[in-house]
Amino acid sequence: MRTTRSRILTGVAVAGALSLGLTACSAPAESETPAASDDLGTILVGATATPAGEILQFLIDSGQADEAGLDIQVTEYTDYTTPNPALSEGSTDANLFQHEPFLDLYNENSGDDLAAVGQVYLPPLALYSKTADDLADLPDGASIALPNDASNEGRALLLLAEAGLIETTDAPSTVADITENPNDYEFLEIDAASLPAALDDQDAAIVNFNFASAAGLTSDLQLVTEGTDSSYYNILATRAELEDDPRVEALYTLLTSDETKAFIEEQYSGLVIPVQ
Repeated sequence: MRTTRSRILTGVAVAGALSLGLTACSAPAESETPAASDDLGTILVGATATPAGEILQFLIDSGQADEAGLDIQVTEYTDYTTPNPALSEGSTDANLFQHEPFLDLYNENSGDDLAAVGQVYLPPLALYSKTADDLADLPDGASIALPNDASNEGRALLLLAEAGLIETTDAPSTVADITENPNDYEFLEIDAASLPAALDDQDAAIVNFNFASAAGLTSDLQLVTEGTDSSYYNILATRAELEDDPRVEALYTLLTSDETKAFIEEQYSGLVIPVQ
């Protein structure tokens, strides 16, 4: 059995705010495999535990990283506010936890220029309920909890609009952008990490996959979910100066390999969708 040089590090985790596509930028073809003779060295990757950390661990356990000559070391985070500053300051070389609109908003607010390497997987946003079996069961005036960060709150509102529950402006970001609410739903804007717990008190909540998975929420509690045409695929991100770094290119190739895609499909039973 191969002894891998890669490992998962114990991450610095900070409880806090919020969540999680793009076409590949300078990324190698998905079917390519970095030459086994290359010794690319170590790459430090920031990630949330599920599914990003588990997918990165699969690269290590399956031997793909070793075969590529890549030593993957992962720092796991429990929040979405820490990974990008850590990448920017050089504590990591890349991260995997966010979609491109989240990255764009971070860059805009921070004045940073972190770059998206390419899409990896979609963790579909879904509306969950412990009291309603389908959308028709939601009563007039039902309380619905939403993630309170701009990129994901807008994403949640679009999901509700596509389901016909509300109408919004073309690019909503807060509940103020709701233009029609015929069923008089009440909306509670809270931190994304608190959304699963909110289901005990609210009629429904829109929850990101990683928080839903960690809380044991299952597909039978979903009333509506995003489709595969979503623009919110999670991306591998890096600093602008590392976009063409062989380690980053090799990591993206491994993350989008046929072997990794098969793992994602089997491991998450369709609740996480690999990029095609």
